[in-house]
Formats: sequence, C-alpha cells, structure tokens
Amino acid sequence: MSLYWHTVKYLKPIQLFVRIWLKYYHPKPDLRPAPNLTDPTCNWVVSACRLPSISKANKFSFLNIDGDLSEIGWDGPQREKLWRYNQHYFDDLNSINSDDRKGWHKQLIQDWINCNPPGFGTGWEPYPVSLRIVNLVKWVLRKNKLSSNAKQSLAIQLRWLSKRLEVHLLGNHLFSNAKALVFGGLFFEGKEADGWLGKGFRILSEQIPVQILDDGGHFELSTMYHALAFEDLLDLINVTKCFSDRLNEEQNKQISSWYGIAEKMHFWLDTMCHPDGEISFFNDSAFDIAPSKSELDAYAKRLGIVTLETTDRNLILLKDSGYIRIKNDSALALLDVAKIGPDYLPGHGHADTLSFELSVGDQRVIVNSGTSCYGLSTERLKQRGTLSHNTVTVNGENSSEVWGGFRVAKRAYPRQLKILNSQPGNNLEVRCSHNGYDRLKGKPVHTRSWYMNERELLIKDNVLGYYKTAEARFHFHPDIQVTIKPNHKSGTVLMEGNKILTWFIDDGFAALEESFWYPKFGMTVPNFCLQIKLVKGVSVLRLRFSKSEFYSKKLS
Repeated sequence: MSLYWHTVKYLKPIQLFVRIWLKYYHPKPDLRPAPNLTDPTCNWVVSACRLPSISKANKFSFLNIDGDLSEIGWDGPQREKLWRYNQHYFDDLNSINSDDRKGWHKQLIQDWINCNPPGFGTGWEPYPVSLRIVNLVKWVLRKNKLSSNAKQSLAIQLRWLSKRLEVHLLGNHLFSNAKALVFGGLFFEGKEADGWLGKGFRILSEQIPVQILDDGGHFELSTMYHALAFEDLLDLINVTKCFSDRLNEEQNKQISSWYGIAEKMHFWLDTMCHPDGEISFFNDSAFDIAPSKSELDAYAKRLGIVTLETTDRNLILLKDSGYIRIKNDSALALLDVAKIGPDYLPGHGHADTLSFELSVGDQRVIVNSGTSCYGLSTERLKQRGTLSHNTVTVNGENSSEVWGGFRVAKRAYPRQLKILNSQPGNNLEVRCSHNGYDRLKGKPVHTRSWYMNERELLIKDNVLGYYKTAEARFHFHPDIQVTIKPNHKSGTVLMEGNKILTWFIDDGFAALEESFWYPKFGMTVPNFCLQIKLVKGVSVLRLRFSKSEFYSKKLS
C-alpha cells in the first residue's frame, strides 16, 4: 500500500481520470473518404535516419531480436509488446538506404492495412499510430506514393488518434500524438485537416514549455528520450516549412520560437554525449533507439540550426536538468545531480542519483549499466536499481523506490549542490547530497564530492546517520581491463594492454566483481565493477591519469 500511495500521490488528476475514461470509451473508427492532399510549397529536407530494421521482404529485426512476418504476424504473442510496437512504427520507411527497399515497403504497407482492421490490436494503440502516421507522411514527402486505400487508412488513423490522445501518460507520448496531428493536418487539406492541425499546435503550445527545460533538456531526464524529442522538434520545423501556406499567423509565431529551443536542445545533447560521439546512459538510455548524434547533428545543420560549441569549456552546468559536465585535457566526466524525473512522470527514471560516467581520451571508462528491456521483469528492475549505477547503495536499498516496469514511489531529491572552479590550475569541485535514504531507519544521507584537476579525478563519498552497510560501485566499460593489487587498495585500468589510469582508495578495501553492461535493447555484455565498502561512513577513490603512447594517440 505504501508503494501505491507514494506513487499515485504525485499524479495529476487528469492522468487518473483519462486512464479510467479510455478504459471504457471505445469510439467507432470513422471510415469516411479521406480529405484531399495538400501540395507542399517546398521540398522536404533529408531527415535523420535510423538503422535499417528489415533485412528481407517480411523479416524484421527489432531490439536485436529477429522475427518473420509469416511466422509471427502483426500481433503475435511470440514477441514482447515493445517488439510489436516497433513492428507497427514503420521506421524502416525512412531509415538508412531505405530507397533500396521501396518495393518491400509498398507490400508491407498494404499487408498492414489488410491485417490490422481499424481500432483493433497493438497497431492501433495511440503511440504506434502516431509514429506510423509521421513515417508515412515523411515517406511520401521523399517522393514516394501512397495507394488510394493507404491514403484512406492514413485518414482513418488520424481520426482515431484524435479521439485517443495519451493525456493519461503525458510526456513523450502526448508530444508524439501532437506531432502526428500536425503532420496529418498539413498533409491533408480542408476543414477536418485544419482541426487536426489546430489540435496538434494547441498541445505543442502547452507541452513544449513544460517538456523542454530552460537549459534545453527534455524533462524526463533521459539522454535517449532527449534525442528523440530533439528529432521530433526538427521534424516539426521541417514539415511546417514544406506546408508554410497552410499556417496562420499564430502558428507561424509558435514555429519561430522552435528554432531557439532546437539550438538549446542541440547544445544539451552535445554536452551529454561522450567524446566517442554517442549518448551517456542516465535513466532509460540505450544506443540505436534514437538516431545517432551524428545523424541529428547533420539534420540540424541542414535545417539551419546553429549551436554553441562545448568543446573548450571545462565546466558546463545544465542547471534545470541537474547534470554537470567537467573536463580537463585528459578526461571528461558527466555528473548526475538531478531528480529522478518529473514527479508525475518518473517512468523512465532510474535510481541513479549522484552517479557519473567517465571517458579518458575518446574511450569510455566508467559507465552506467544502460537499458536492455522494458516490461515487468526482475531484469528490468535490476537495471533501474542503484546497484547498476556508479553511486552508493545503503543497506542494499535503492536510492529511489523504483518498482514495476515504470513506477517510482519515494524518490531521491538532490540538495546542497556546490560547485567550485578555481583558476589557475583547472581545479574543479562539485559536491551534492540527496535524501533518498531518508526513508530508512537512521535517515542516512549520502553526500558525494568530485574533485578534478589535470592529474586526477577524486570521488569522495560520505554517508551520515545510522545504517548497516554502505558501498560505492564503479562499473567499467567492457573494453577496459581492471587489475587489483593484493592489498585491495589500488590497481590499474588498461585499454588494449596500455595503462590509462591508476586507481587508489584511501580507506577500506576494494573488490572486483563481475557485472553486465546493457548498451542496446536485447544486448547484454559482461564487464567488471569495482566495489568499495565505506569505512566509518567514508570512501575515497582516486583515478590518476596516465600518459602512455596509446593514450596520447587516443587523445589526438
């Protein structure tokens, strides 16, 4: 009951009301003829592309799991729901080298229409409907043609979506609903299409100021969902350029504000990526779900989005999101001093408060464990838990009460953030505490300090209050080899046999244990984790940078 209460009490009333309303409200699909199409006023700019997900005419690959349409169908129980969602998105229509699969795409579109009657099955849930509408419109704007019954189906999908908006979920789901209504409202013309367009713009006018924080971050505080939201905004800028004649003065005013927002979102993404050019893993994050950063960079450039450089800054505070980037000539660290997410929408949050990731040169060294699955499994719960992140666990508990697939009860809030940046010497200090363990007997408080200079990164953890056990964990990238000396107080960190770091602890003893990294959905990679038990409430880990020949090459 405590879990339920401390989960539900944060929800907005509309989330509860609409959840009940949608359960009992079942509109009939509107099968009227589709409106006429609008002629675009300018060409569609090439958008960001995902990796292909179709290898043969009827063979899909989603979440690193294959499936044949002839065996699974469009809603087969052989695959989990997220896999089936992906099947209905039709992302492959606009993926890399998609023109080579144009014949397959036409067949799949027709097969989908034949096998998915309006209003029934996974394919008609609002989120896959939204993504499929956008993909179909983008495909046509890339000089492809829809058959007459495909146009009819598209109109039916838009009518259905307009009555099934995910107001109970809010967040990225409602944003995707609104985006689809804008795409469909511009693609078709007439009074009905104007209604879709107006509804989409009204939702965006309410949601963009809420979902995109002042520092440019997406409010669910996941780097992966931020990249998806950035793509959404770029797509909206793109499609409104194509159909500029359809827009009224108020809509044009709204669009003009999107460019500045896109620039801030691009800066945030650039800040939160590692030197290898890919996203960091905070909250639900994995590779290959959103387009790669290089694809998004190129897309933004084609649309004229100009972003400030982050390369030369040794400290960047993303104040509204709660993330900090610190760097020197040797390394870059990304620090999590953030909330778990919006109080009423923490479903993609992990219990990772005061965690961090580290790259040396362009090599990831310390990594959060990532995300390989959704759903209600124990594996999902483990990946959301504190043990899977580079922070401190107290009494074996999570810093925030993550449960279910997407639920959080009592949650950690950061406090007493302090940042010092002294010159000369490039000495950086970041200190922060959180109250996530306040629910435990003795009300222990975890405080972490990061100290960085040109020579080393020092991480000091302190837990005040009564508790039984506390330990810090540091997960290493699978490409990294970690050694530990017999005294269990020091060791080395190597890459391809070359030393890039030497590590020391000031108090206590360390141990190496086997762990796992989850860089993609459906992928598990063995790695190692350094575990340090706090002694008298304190642990200090020093990571001293080496200047090997290999390391110098990596830096260059």
